Amino acid sequence: MADAQPLPENMRQGALFAVGAAACFAGVGACIKAASATLPNEMVVFLRNAVALLALLPWILRVRLRGLATQHLAGHLYRTGFGLAAMYCFFYALNHLQLAEAVLLNYSAPLFIPLIAWLWLREVPPLIIAPVTLLGFAGIVLILNPGAEGLLRWPALVGAVSGVLAAAAMVSIRRVARTETTPRIVFYFSLLSTLFSSIPLLWGWQTPLPFALGVMLIAGVLALLGQLCLTRAYSLAPAARVGAITYISVVFAALVGWLVWNETPTMMAVGGAVLVITACILASWQLRRG
Repeated sequence: MADAQPLPENMRQGALFAVGAAACFAGVGACIKAASATLPNEMVVFLRNAVALLALLPWILRVRLRGLATQHLAGHLYRTGFGLAAMYCFFYALNHLQLAEAVLLNYSAPLFIPLIAWLWLREVPPLIIAPVTLLGFAGIVLILNPGAEGLLRWPALVGAVSGVLAAAAMVSIRRVARTETTPRIVFYFSLLSTLFSSIPLLWGWQTPLPFALGVMLIAGVLALLGQLCLTRAYSLAPAARVGAITYISVVFAALVGWLVWNETPTMMAVGGAVLVITACILASWQLRRG
């Protein structure tokens, strides 16, 4: 029915909110990269999770223990394990790669979701997903950029692994989301990630300088704003279109990387980025249609 379609004004607003979310997420990546220059990865991951947990305090105080109760702790542990591992890999990649490269490799998660969902949840993906995934993998290979001796760049490989782990985390969210609310899923991830990421501090603690601490606080604020903008965008426009627009985060990341760190991507990396983004958008559309 015609009235079931989003209004043009809603579409424009949804697009603007999606672009705002993409800018915020690119800003988060830039903050993490800046903090990583003076802090070890263990500290950066812990601070990122601790700030997120602090941001949830108003909600925690409002719902109290009754709103936090769960019967699916195992599901939250799966989600936390995959998500936290993805975070360690992603932040490592941010510190050792160009900002846009690291962001894009982490954004490759939609390529791996169909395979993981098939193996884990027995969800058979559409046949078109196979060639689309191969297209994305070709793009990832270009970004990995095997050298003349046939050796892959280790940081880029870690960045690609962050995309695989992020995909596994997303699939695990689908399992938990059948019975759990979104705020509760976010709470348990933030709580458990903060607890688990505090363990490496026993040997990796380093008192953060005021600049690094301030940058991490900014990252937390930008992450919250990004989630709010993204949620609003999905409420105003079709999910497939919002998902496609959020890939502009890679463009923002490239711009910030060029302005702040004088990063210039190679033509091979640009070609790989085009293939990965195209494949991820096609994969997202096909999965939502299916």
